[in-house]
Amino acid sequence: MHLPLAALTLFALALLTAILLALLAAIGAGLLTRADGASRPAALLRAGVAFGGTLTVLAALLALGISALTQ
Repeated sequence: MHLPLAALTLFALALLTAILLALLAAIGAGLLTRADGASRPAALLRAGVAFGGTLTVLAALLALGISALTQ
């Protein structure tokens, strides 16, 4: 599996974007949970779940894209 440098660079940028989107989802979920009256640990737990779920979905989509590039 030899990908051109441009494809690897694009993959790295897509991965960075996925991490940033997951971080934004986590911040939003944490702030909304805290505004709803939950405790700080509960809000942090909800933010962690949102981060993990979002990053999992985006990583699966990136893996699908990479597998399409290598065929």
